[in-house]
Amino acid sequence: MKYGKEYLSQMLPEWKEAYLDYTHLKTLLKDILRFKQKEGEHKGQTQQESLVRDLTFYRSFSGLHKRKSHDFKYGGGGDIEDQFIVVKEVKGANSNVKYETNFLEDATDQEVVFFNTLDYEFSKVDKFYKDRVEEVMNEVLLLNKQMDALIALRIKVENPNLDMSLSGAVRELVADVANLAATSTVSNPSPPRMPRKEQMFVIQETGLADEEDSEGSNGGVDVDKSNGGSDNFKPAHLEILEHVKINNEPETPKSTIKAMLLKGSKDKKLKFNRKQLKRAEEQLKQVFIEFHWKLRQLKHYSFMNLKALSKAMKKYDKITLRGASKSYLWAVDNSYIGSSDEITAVLERVETTFVKHFCDSNRRKGMKSLRPTAKKAKHKTTFFLGYFAGCTTALLVALVLVINARKLVHKEGRTQYMENIFPLYSLFAFIILHMLMYAVNIYFWRCYRVNYPFIFGFKQGTELGYREVFLLSAGLTLLSLAGVLANLDMEMDPGTQSYQTVTELVPLGLVTLVLAIAFCPFNSIYRSGRFFFIKSIWRCICAPFYKVTLIDFFLADQLTSQVQAFRSLEFYICYYVWGDFRKRQNSCRQSAIYNSFYFIVAVLPYWSRLLQCLRRWVEEKDVSQVYNGLKYLLTIIAVLMRTAYDLEKGTSWRAVAIISSAIAAIMSTYWDIVKDWGLLQRHSKNPWLRDKLLISHTSVYFIAMVLDVILRLAWLQSVVNFNVPLLHRTALTTIVACLEILRRGMWNFFRLENEHLNNVGKFRAFKSVPLPFNYYDEDSSKDD
Repeated sequence: MKYGKEYLSQMLPEWKEAYLDYTHLKTLLKDILRFKQKEGEHKGQTQQESLVRDLTFYRSFSGLHKRKSHDFKYGGGGDIEDQFIVVKEVKGANSNVKYETNFLEDATDQEVVFFNTLDYEFSKVDKFYKDRVEEVMNEVLLLNKQMDALIALRIKVENPNLDMSLSGAVRELVADVANLAATSTVSNPSPPRMPRKEQMFVIQETGLADEEDSEGSNGGVDVDKSNGGSDNFKPAHLEILEHVKINNEPETPKSTIKAMLLKGSKDKKLKFNRKQLKRAEEQLKQVFIEFHWKLRQLKHYSFMNLKALSKAMKKYDKITLRGASKSYLWAVDNSYIGSSDEITAVLERVETTFVKHFCDSNRRKGMKSLRPTAKKAKHKTTFFLGYFAGCTTALLVALVLVINARKLVHKEGRTQYMENIFPLYSLFAFIILHMLMYAVNIYFWRCYRVNYPFIFGFKQGTELGYREVFLLSAGLTLLSLAGVLANLDMEMDPGTQSYQTVTELVPLGLVTLVLAIAFCPFNSIYRSGRFFFIKSIWRCICAPFYKVTLIDFFLADQLTSQVQAFRSLEFYICYYVWGDFRKRQNSCRQSAIYNSFYFIVAVLPYWSRLLQCLRRWVEEKDVSQVYNGLKYLLTIIAVLMRTAYDLEKGTSWRAVAIISSAIAAIMSTYWDIVKDWGLLQRHSKNPWLRDKLLISHTSVYFIAMVLDVILRLAWLQSVVNFNVPLLHRTALTTIVACLEILRRGMWNFFRLENEHLNNVGKFRAFKSVPLPFNYYDEDSSKDD
């Protein structure tokens, strides 16, 4: 792989604009090369001689530095006559450092443009790195204070009767431990004579920053080497606990209601018990993991940009034989990004602290948590995917042949089958189609480098790729088709017609098997992904009692496209509980309870989204969430009117259903295109789209907008009575529901593309994990 492609592939997607524009610099270098070729032709050289000369340039560069035995003045000594450029630092606005290149010899216009661009890119990279390092050092101070509180809480939990002032013999004991710690540079062993409950005093931490910067941290070890450290020792005082309140209570519907009822009360003080300590440790552990990931990415950012600068200058020297790389790279080495080692130092301290305090000094265990191995594609996944796909194709062909050979379409019991059995199996069709669309989404998100694991909040290394999702959908398709064929074969075979009850139980057995796999507690079949999905579903059900995250409202939007699937589940309950499934008969539509729930299950997904919008409006004070909630309210009204018309079949109901559905469709379409996708911006660089696009072909966006409008209007068929002669009404409803799932799959890609571009614009690349402890002084400063 060429370096340019490798460089692009290793970029952090959200920081793409902050990296050195290596591709543009290569283009400028090609301009310099073409100019020199033309210059050689102008002097009378033939094209062949020019190519030979360029080849000589490239070959001779490998020994260029060997032939030059002297150094440049600005690179460690030498004569100024040997230099071509001088790079200077210039103080800009807000004390920002910029780099400017001055030429000591005549340079072509192309070279001037190249170095001006290089200076701009170098200054941009240096400033971005410096700003990120400043942010990191501020986070280090916060983590120091968090560790102080955690260590104090550990000591208090281990010694519940301990005086908060740490006076008398206890303070002397801690000072003795500090003296022992001062004599060791590796670890802080505890004296053998210490009782079990006093072991927690051995936990000492100098903080995450350098020792010179941590003198003000109560959680650090500050030893005055001149007097042995007995006077100036600063342990993790238990008085810290008097100035700290807890912030790690798990959010549940119960806690949310309690917080609303007890708003403004001081019921968040620390409770000195192991349960509270365990929660704080788990939360702070996750904070360290995310912080370590950020440090690694910053270090990689520095390495990549420095390497790109070196590559660009070496290519310049190859083309021009100027020997300017040494002067420029000397300036790079002396810049902030080239000489700063804060990130490396903090990275080492974070690893040491994490291993010591969260992994019982087991470095292998700690580094496994901090540096999770990248998920590798397994050959067995590809094998089983191909195997299941082949079996599915064979069963599909067999199903078509059975239907045609036995002429089931024209059988007398066709209507009975479509009204009783077809809705049972259509549930699997809805789920499989949605899974296939999600797999396609993942494939294109990866192609266009949309960081979907970060956006959805997946734990590193646990996200499913498109192959895994395809495998799950292929497996479910195989089970479904096998059930359909088994059902038909048992029904048509004279030898098994007496087992009609067993025949009718095949769909119920499939649903039971799928639910058993979904809730299986064993570590198999992507347990982490399954549990993440179940937790997200639960948060959607319990809206608005959970704080709304992106995965919550994204998943709730998926559920709004599965209304027919929820109605199929309702039919399962009615058919197997109240219906006479042994005779393949049901009276669900004549049941008032069934009709009532027929309304409720269709409205539930939209109701959940409405409550999520209201929760976000209350917390974020974002007025747009009110309009978004209004959109779902109009959709709820439209669904209720369509359902009422479907059950009553009155002319007045039809008119109301058409009007409400049209209004809801118009507002939903506008919100899809303008708000969710960010398109139809009049003054954007790309007319009627948006400034930044991931897909180079703009026609794709216009086609997507047209398709979204058409598919949004497809649900109107239920009120306009659009009938197809060869299709049963149930089949037509199923097709329309599948079209809505296809529309949702298309919506998913552009919705996440817009979210990703918003993250890129704000350089937002890391999860924000809440800290377990809040200091009272911090709260008062926030209020001010």
